[in-house]
Amino acid sequence: MNEKLRAKNTDRVTRPRTSKKRLRISRIVAWALAVVLLAPAFFVLVYRFAPPPITPLMIIRSWEGESRNYEWVPLDRISPQLARAVIAAEDQNFCSHTGFDIEALKKAWASYGHPGETMRGGSTISQQTAKNSFLWPGRTWLRKGLEAWLTFYVEALWSKTRILEVYLNIAEWGPGVYGAEAAARHHFGKSAIQLTAYEAALLATILPSPRKWSASNPGPYVQSRAGVNLGRAARLGPLAGCLYIK
Repeated sequence: MNEKLRAKNTDRVTRPRTSKKRLRISRIVAWALAVVLLAPAFFVLVYRFAPPPITPLMIIRSWEGESRNYEWVPLDRISPQLARAVIAAEDQNFCSHTGFDIEALKKAWASYGHPGETMRGGSTISQQTAKNSFLWPGRTWLRKGLEAWLTFYVEALWSKTRILEVYLNIAEWGPGVYGAEAAARHHFGKSAIQLTAYEAALLATILPSPRKWSASNPGPYVQSRAGVNLGRAARLGPLAGCLYIK
């Protein structure tokens, strides 16, 4: 009888302790999730107003011993021709989507799974801005997942104009060359506001592979693609309607 009473009393003591332990674990998990989910919003909100002082890619290149040519300029000091050319070349639905181009993603997914193929393409300017601002380069599922999460915040907290402004200022346009101002001076010896339509098309064309292709010394492929992008930029019309909306 005494043994049964002792067992019953022990059970009463153990249960509250177990409940308290579970409650503490639940609180820790809740706080961890809150940090993971909300912390990115803080940094995205900061960059809504302040220029990114540096990006993860710049840090990586610096560790590799590469110099950094980076000068932030506001969007009104970048040729509208470059803004139009980049939208035409990279993301023609930029003004209408909410961060993700579903049709482009479908095409990218269709190519995935073929022999020798990896998940590629389908990234909007919004996604690339989120990646360039906060993440490392690469094609892993982890990085893509974080990119998608940050893209939600970027689209929610920034205007389309701000997204484009940040993208044009931190994109890599050659070894150690970041942003439209540095790119214009490096490739054409002029400021970004002075770029012609064709020069802008050349810069937009090399964005997918700026360390392999050159805007100032374009090969036949880059010249051909620049001509295509030049025509697309001229025909954007309403597709570029969000360019200067604050």
